[in-house]
Amino acid sequence: MRNATETPIQSGPDHPGAAILPDPPRAPAAPPKVEEAGDARLVEQARGGDDRAFATLVTRYERALIRVLVRLVRDEELARDLAQETFWKVYNRLDRFDTARRFGPWLFRIGVNLTLDALRKHEPPAAASIDRSADDGRRAFELPDPDPRIRAELAQEVQFVLEKVPMAYRTILVLRDLEGFSSAEVAAIVGRREATVRWRLAKARDLFREHWERRHDLTRREATHGK
Repeated sequence: MRNATETPIQSGPDHPGAAILPDPPRAPAAPPKVEEAGDARLVEQARGGDDRAFATLVTRYERALIRVLVRLVRDEELARDLAQETFWKVYNRLDRFDTARRFGPWLFRIGVNLTLDALRKHEPPAAASIDRSADDGRRAFELPDPDPRIRAELAQEVQFVLEKVPMAYRTILVLRDLEGFSSAEVAAIVGRREATVRWRLAKARDLFREHWERRHDLTRREATHGK
């Protein structure tokens, strides 16, 4: 398709008029909008004092970060406070960020470490429900019945079971299966080798499955004895 800015008379031996009617000058390419710029460019701009660039990074990642932290601490207000502290730390460490790497995993690593440190100082953490995608694209534990009451009951059961999984494994499970980070990205976030992440993920899934089956076996036995 012809570009609207191009002249209909092209240069070349078959178009002698081209020597008389030169191409119109092209306008310089407009710089990308802040909202459309890549993470690395935004980091560079933020390092130069562009607060709007950093605000764009916050907008780009804030919801996902809070979602992860809520699943670790099961307290939305605390998760929001931790996310705010995370972005403050990130802002003050921008000069340490290698723009050849991905910004997202670096941000989440700071946030997850900050959260784990906070949890170590307080009570053992709880966690939110698992709703990860299964291999066939369906959501894990997805029910054919859309009744919100049934879904709420299932979410509570999943929350209870997930709390039984040790934090070292639960963190991997949340990042990999709930948030969809790749194994390489999870490794960058938690500061472990990718092989270690894959092993812990398999272990986390096994632990969750064992606790899930044990709890529901107990529920079935109690229901049978109650009749």
